[in-house]
Parts: sequence; C-alpha cells; structure tokens
Amino acid sequence: MTQLIDGKALSAQVLQEVAADVALLKAEYDIVPTLAVVLVGEDPASQVYVRNKMKRASEVGIGSREHLLDAGTTQDELVQLIDALNSDPLVHGILVQLPLPAQLDEDAVIASIHPDKDVDGFHPLNVGALAAGRDTLVPCTPQGCMIMLNQVHSNLSGKNAVVVGRSNIVGKPMAALLLQANCTVTIAHSRTQNIESLCRQADIVIAAAGRMALVDATWIKPGATVIDVGINAIEVDGKRKLVGDVAFEAVSQVAGAISPVPGGVGPMTIACLLLNTTRAVKRQLPRPPDGASAAVNTTTRSNHYVRS
Repeated sequence: MTQLIDGKALSAQVLQEVAADVALLKAEYDIVPTLAVVLVGEDPASQVYVRNKMKRASEVGIGSREHLLDAGTTQDELVQLIDALNSDPLVHGILVQLPLPAQLDEDAVIASIHPDKDVDGFHPLNVGALAAGRDTLVPCTPQGCMIMLNQVHSNLSGKNAVVVGRSNIVGKPMAALLLQANCTVTIAHSRTQNIESLCRQADIVIAAAGRMALVDATWIKPGATVIDVGINAIEVDGKRKLVGDVAFEAVSQVAGAISPVPGGVGPMTIACLLLNTTRAVKRQLPRPPDGASAAVNTTTRSNHYVRS
C-alpha cells in the first residue's frame, strides 16, 4: 500500500513545537515572537496566503504586524519600511510576500532584510550559509519537504534523489538540504535530457517544476518516495481546483509514499515559516554569560527536522 504523507497532520505537530517554544520565550525572556508581513498590491492569491499565515501565527501565540502597501509603492518606500522593521527590536521576523509589482526589484528587496530576521531564508547570506552546510534560516518549503521525507525514511543517507526544478525558492535549497542529509542529488530542469530515465533511478523525487501533471507513473521507480511541491489551479465543473506537478492517481499506484495536493507541502510551508520565526528570535537573543545556561537553546530543537 502506498503511504500518503499527510502534510496537515505533520504541520500540526510542527505547530505544537512552535507553540511550546513561544510559551518558553515568553516565560523566560518576556519576548512575544513577532512576525511582520509586508504585502504590496492586491493580488488575490497573495492576500489569501497572508491571511492564512497570520491566522496560524495567532493560533500558536506569535504576534503579527501586517503592512499593506499600495501597488504603486516605490522601491525607496518599500526599503525604508524594511529598514524600520530591521531596526525595531520588537519585530523578530520579516516576510515580504512575493511576487512584487513589476516596478520593484525583488532581489534588492530581499537583500535589504536583515539576515537574522529573514524568515523566508532568501537573503544571499542565508543562501550562502545553507550551501556551505552551516546553521541558518532555511527556506520554508524545502524545510517542510525534509520533514515529510524524515517521516518516511529513518535515514536518508545514500538515497538517490532527483529534484525536478531549479528555482531559488525550492529547487536549489532543496538540493542543498538533501546533500546535507548525505543523499546523492541530481537537479533536473527544462534543459535536462532523458529526465524520465533520471527519475526512474531515484529513491526520492521532488517535483517542483510548476507544470501540472508533469511527472507521471512512467517516471517513478516502484517504491520511490514522491514529494509534490506544485500548486496549479484548474477549473473543474465550474469550480477552482488545485493540482500538483505529479499525476497523483497514476503515480500513487507505483510510489511507496507520496504527498497530495492540496494537503501536502502547502500546510508544511506555513508551519515552517512560524518555526523560522521562533528560530529567528533565538538568533537574536543575547548570548548568556560564561558558565550560564540559556533557557532556550539557540540551536533549535527543530534541527532534527532538516537533517537526518
């Protein structure tokens, strides 16, 4: 029987850990972890994502500040806001909801966020630290994928993994995390030749290409683990439906374990955002005096989630 990797159930477990850390930070340091979310414009999908993130934050005791900016906001105006949030000691995490309007430089905006408050894990310094295998704030979706993989595999070492997609948000950091777990990693993309053959050799396939039903049953080795990162909206009988990059019904007949869409990676991404918020607080805590023990370990308990 194929194992269904339930992202909703796993995200609930992560959020329990986050809530416990929030309570400890309040009790020991009188700190309320606080996340600032910046939304530029009125993109409907972005508005939904922001509402969901803020709702989950409230449920675990994380404070939130919402900054809603006009679609015509200039680069200088946005960076000035981020500078103010960087300097605010009561704000521990900063998230700028992407995509941004065309007049704004996303790379420059991301680089303007202080690395210790970069809960998305997109700042160049955090990206470099991840590539070097150092402790850092890790992008949320790949981190969620690792949690899901660790639920299926007690040890990822030596597994052959193929990541389909090379984006900076998912594909590249996903490959870095898999390497840290001692997998043998291939990144496949639109220019890869014989991509189906590569995937058929893999113990793990991460589908993150943004193409609906790209990965079908002929791509998958029997018993392989498949994580579907894709979110594609289609219309069925006049209703909007979300589907992934994997042909779920067919692949689930071959795979040993598979994540669904919806209900898979999506909930894990939000849970890991809040996990990163508490990790960001810990990175900003003053170091305890020599010989003293910190009440909250700055090397978070969640490290076991991202490394096997």
